[in-house]
Amino acid sequence: MSDRDTLWNAVHEERRRLADDLAQISPDQWEVPSLCPGWSVHDVLAHLVDSASTTRWGFVRQMFAARGDFDRANEAGIERHRAADPRQTLEAFRAVTDLTRTPPGPLATRLVEAYVHGEDVRRPLGIEAAYPPEHVATALEYMTRTGATFGGGRERVAGLCLRPVDTDHRLGDGAAVRGSAISLLLAASGRPVDAAELSGAGAPTLTARRG
Repeated sequence: MSDRDTLWNAVHEERRRLADDLAQISPDQWEVPSLCPGWSVHDVLAHLVDSASTTRWGFVRQMFAARGDFDRANEAGIERHRAADPRQTLEAFRAVTDLTRTPPGPLATRLVEAYVHGEDVRRPLGIEAAYPPEHVATALEYMTRTGATFGGGRERVAGLCLRPVDTDHRLGDGAAVRGSAISLLLAASGRPVDAAELSGAGAPTLTARRG
């Protein structure tokens, strides 16, 4: 199996797991604020439907329609796929689970999206999940070498050495920050993580750079 197939299989598996988790929540929980500012759980799912459905040329057309504003394009995608009934949005998500479409960019961005957005909704809902550390580490590597202009976290982790405790990866140089691969990925993505999830001399610096 090629590396590409391996990564797509990981993305598809995570999409299926998230769909199964969200099938269990109550009607009120769909409107719980996610870790994405201004987006509810339902909004995040609609965004995931949009992203999984978008081809490279489709992305170009969306950005043209949004006059180059990435946030505006995302909001339009949510509006396009957010059904009146969240269960319909969930059905739409299941329908695109196994697609291999992607906007422009490395395939690792699909892992970042799957894992970070998965936690964006699971954490506020109190749903715990175990993620494959080796694939989360691949997403983390992408975030650490990609600048904020392209949605990465390179500036956020500059001067730090990220050391996932569940893999043998060592990313960057400087003050050490230890934690699970998923906790480090969230922190590198600017998401809030509990102080107890990170340790090491560089942990306070990474936490302070969340914004």
